[in-house]
Amino acid sequence: MLSRDADSLYWLSRYVERAENTARILDVAYRMASMPISYSEADTNEWESALITACGIDQFRALNGEVTPERVIEFLAFSEENPSSIQSCFNTARQNARSVRSALTSEMWEAINSAWLDLRRYSTKKIDVEELPRFLNLVKEASLRYDGSAMRTMLRNDAYWFSRLGVYIERADNTARVLDVKYHVLLPQDAEVGGGIDYYQWAAILRSVSALVSYQWVYHQNLRPWLVADLLILREEMPRSLAACYGALSRHLDDIAHRYGLSGSAQRQARSIHARLVNRNIEDIFQHGLHEFLHEFLAENNRLGLAITQQYLG
Repeated sequence: MLSRDADSLYWLSRYVERAENTARILDVAYRMASMPISYSEADTNEWESALITACGIDQFRALNGEVTPERVIEFLAFSEENPSSIQSCFNTARQNARSVRSALTSEMWEAINSAWLDLRRYSTKKIDVEELPRFLNLVKEASLRYDGSAMRTMLRNDAYWFSRLGVYIERADNTARVLDVKYHVLLPQDAEVGGGIDYYQWAAILRSVSALVSYQWVYHQNLRPWLVADLLILREEMPRSLAACYGALSRHLDDIAHRYGLSGSAQRQARSIHARLVNRNIEDIFQHGLHEFLHEFLAENNRLGLAITQQYLG
């Protein structure tokens, strides 16, 4: 496969996954904003936390100034000046899909193209906070259609493997950011850890990654921050966990190495990170600092993305 085609498939999947992740971030903000509890004395609010999670707070302030729900929705959903907005992600994904049209199945192309058309209709009008859930469901369903069609219709070859690398690099990044913002930023300073606000926030985080029911299946008890972190970091049966993402990254990088007859730094890095995750325990992570662990993981995830680019996509 030509490196430019592999690059297009990789970034096509990354941008679709990023659009879904941004929709999930906005969903958390919306749920928390709907809480019947005042945040008036908090240093940060739920809409600002959405910007922090999406790494857009500095750009937002430069363009918009004051944080309001309407401005955050516009910036994260439709802004052409934000390259990671939902609209921008699907625009870029469709451009990549067109460049590798012959490598996609008809179902995959239809999923991308129909999502792009639907979002264009939404972008011509302003949506308010009350309309937000319907829009976010459309985005999440579009991503699920694309991901499902890829899983069900693509040949298991290098095109499929490069596509999945993009999914799991992006998914791992988002899971780590969501956890870090909740643990390090979101809870008001005067609120009780383990109190009502804290409980509701952790529940919203789990819903945002479709893991609330999974949590109950695994742990059979009320929400505990360390157990939520355990589920989203170390439990490989949880498909959005860091361990699950790196298990998949290691497998697909090994598949590519076997196909091309050559292994390199990307394979070594993925195996090393995966081994460290499956051999850690959550008590050790909390003892040394969850924020520090997640900050280091995000840096390693970025380095792996760079290694994949240099080894195969450059």
